[in-house]
Amino acid sequence: MSQIAVNDSIDADSAVEAPSPMAVALVQLALACGGFGIGTGEFAIMGLLPNVAGTFSVTTPEAGYVISAYALGVVIGAPVIAVLAAKMARRSLLLLLMAIFAVGNIASAMAPTFESFALIRFITGLPHGAYFGVAAIVAASMVPAHKRARAVGRVMLGLTIATLLGTPLATFFGQSLDWRVAFTSVGVIGLVTMALIWYYVPRDQVAEGASFRRELGAFKRPQVLLTLAIAAVGYGGMFAMFSYIADTTTKVAMLPESMVAVMMILFGVGMNAGNVIGSWLADKSLMGTIAGSLIFNVVVLSLFSLTATIPVMLALCVFLIGCGFAAGPALQTRLMDVAADAQTLAAASNHSAFNIANALGAWLGGLVIAWGYGFAATGYVGAALSFLGMFVFAASLRLDRRARS
Repeated sequence: MSQIAVNDSIDADSAVEAPSPMAVALVQLALACGGFGIGTGEFAIMGLLPNVAGTFSVTTPEAGYVISAYALGVVIGAPVIAVLAAKMARRSLLLLLMAIFAVGNIASAMAPTFESFALIRFITGLPHGAYFGVAAIVAASMVPAHKRARAVGRVMLGLTIATLLGTPLATFFGQSLDWRVAFTSVGVIGLVTMALIWYYVPRDQVAEGASFRRELGAFKRPQVLLTLAIAAVGYGGMFAMFSYIADTTTKVAMLPESMVAVMMILFGVGMNAGNVIGSWLADKSLMGTIAGSLIFNVVVLSLFSLTATIPVMLALCVFLIGCGFAAGPALQTRLMDVAADAQTLAAASNHSAFNIANALGAWLGGLVIAWGYGFAATGYVGAALSFLGMFVFAASLRLDRRARS
């Protein structure tokens, strides 16, 4: 196979041949492997907090600060790395990002104190958003335009499979053996991903005219900011619900504690289904998929609050809310469309926006619970956020139509 230039576009007059379906599949597999490792590393800590707390002699709530440290790393790292690495070839950048991730997780397993552990988790979170953003651009650049969202969806499939398979396994072995084993394993996945990227992702050249200033120009584009706002506001609802699913299951639906794991599995199944279906729909109608997912979220999150006392309905709603991840590939592809020549920063910032949605949803859900409205009311919070997201989407659509007229 001849060398493939992976850039924003491929010059039709160049001698570069289109990659074979097998080559494309191997690239997507390599990139998805990184997503699997990142997803496993991000979510496994939630089930291992008591173990971490015991090791460092802190309370479980105090141990929870490491989750915030990682999320802060994601939010800060995505735009900063995208700008600083503007003049790096994308294959080289992917290798660097995965190296930081792999070393960070192995170092996490070796942390001698709680303070060092929290700092290392912050550093480990830095490459998260940039990796997914660059991986999405690389995957989309290797397929025809009408298959871009599905290519992005296959990369993100690694993340959704992690919620279903990687996280439970890492949690199980971390609890059975030692939590340090879980992070060491995630680090090994990072090293394997580096090998796969090295062998299967084709070498590329830095895009002509790439610069820090050009990447920063993404934030001067109203459509980029509006799309990020849709993600940050419109999809906080899923996190408002999921952050408190344990108490909703046991204290509202009155189910045994063992059913919490079942609800988490149902949520993971929903995320995988939403990712596959949503990426297919996005290739048919990108804006229609985003709009439809927001309306869908308003309905199912409201239904969650109305029926949370009924175990069967709670299970169904948790699955359907997980399906709301259908917007992930669509929003990532939309950002690549509206960012023009600043795709790396825009695509990487998508995951910063989702982490903001995570923090916003959990915070607002906690407020409603503290005000005495109960755990089931988190669904109404989520529905309200999705409803607000519809107004942001409407503004984006109006701007699109104005530009075309």
